[in-house]
Amino acid sequence: MSAALALGDDALVLSHRLGEWAGHAPVLEEEVALANIALDLLGQARVLLSLVGDEDELAYLREERAFRNLQLVEQPNGDFAHTIARQLYFSVYQHLLYERLAAGVGAFADLAAKAVKEVAYHRDHAEQWVLRLGDGTAESHERMQAGLEALWRFTGEMFQPVEGLDATGTTGATDTTSTTSTTGTTGTTTGSGVDWQELESAWLSAVTATVERATLTLPAGPRTGAWAAGAGRQGLHTEPFGRMLAEMQHLHRSHPGASW
Repeated sequence: MSAALALGDDALVLSHRLGEWAGHAPVLEEEVALANIALDLLGQARVLLSLVGDEDELAYLREERAFRNLQLVEQPNGDFAHTIARQLYFSVYQHLLYERLAAGVGAFADLAAKAVKEVAYHRDHAEQWVLRLGDGTAESHERMQAGLEALWRFTGEMFQPVEGLDATGTTGATDTTSTTSTTGTTGTTTGSGVDWQELESAWLSAVTATVERATLTLPAGPRTGAWAAGAGRQGLHTEPFGRMLAEMQHLHRSHPGASW
């Protein structure tokens, strides 16, 4: 699996999900904000997928099993609080990951250095909304808590090592060693690569701080293991993804070879 493909698919799929809010966001200002975040992610996806091949073919002509995105980003928008929970989990992860990649050299480092400021805004946007909803009305608190709990089981997959992704921002074969994650599961870390345990620990600390400030409770269910989601990187996706993909690819497949 190409690391560029995995990260590119994450950005592409979440971009499409956020784009679905166009015309449906709760307020006009938030519709613009979500659209801007979607465009940022789309720009990242284009750069990453172009490292693998033709970006249009990769986006519009692959079958479901060929996508390597996290199952988290393909989850339906749900209500606004559900979308914000998904944004909190993913944007904190992406921001921390890109900070580490930006410290290296190579193609990923260049992208991460340019994108990390965008992703910092995505993270701040999500955190501010978690605080507003969690510490708002009784209904907003209940909905925000429900969103956090519904998506919690998809978060463990973010910290499964991505083959070929290392701290210098390059791809290629590296030695691997066995590690035990903070959730008690066994995985591998590339010898010169991203420290997935450290990334998971930093993510958990940041998310916990935001959730507690919002007077919410961090979900207690499993994030990894036999009963948790975690096969998106292997091309196994949840039921909503197939419907989303059909919608995203419909125009391109209906008019093959067309140009604007």
